[in-house]
Amino acid sequence: MKNLTDSFVYLGHWPSAGSFGFNTDILATNPINLSVVFGVLIFFGKGVLNDLLDNRKQRILNTIRNSEELREGAIQQLENARARLRKVEAEADQFRVNGYSEIEREKLNLINSTYKTLKQLENYKNETILFEQQRTINQVRERIFQQALQGAIGTLSSCLSNELHLRTINANIGMFGTMKEITD
Repeated sequence: MKNLTDSFVYLGHWPSAGSFGFNTDILATNPINLSVVFGVLIFFGKGVLNDLLDNRKQRILNTIRNSEELREGAIQQLENARARLRKVEAEADQFRVNGYSEIEREKLNLINSTYKTLKQLENYKNETILFEQQRTINQVRERIFQQALQGAIGTLSSCLSNELHLRTINANIGMFGTMKEITD
């Protein structure tokens, strides 16, 4: 222990010119000067410390205020985005409903158009069949008439003599002449 005290005493006797050392002599350190220095440090240090704490407090409050403003902005953007999303979803639903309605309408139009086309084709088919039937009937009638006429001419030719034939022609000419006079 004596060595420890001697080392402090030895440190206290260092020459003060150009060096730093500990002064272990309490009366030489002037406790009044130290208390004044400590008082000034505490008084001004308290002000500096208060200023530092106030500055730090203001920065924290500003950061909190900025964070709150950013949060409110983000909340507003989120609400705007939600509103746009609801609007887009409503429009999508409307497009979907309109699309389904349009599809149904087009489907009905197509069915009606196809039905009308089929009905027209059916009518054309029936008209064509009737036309072909009439044409065939007329051809058959014409052939039958030709055959009947040829048969009648053949029968008349074989049954009629030239004299009977001339009398029949004259009688028919006379009938035509009488009919002409009646119509005039």
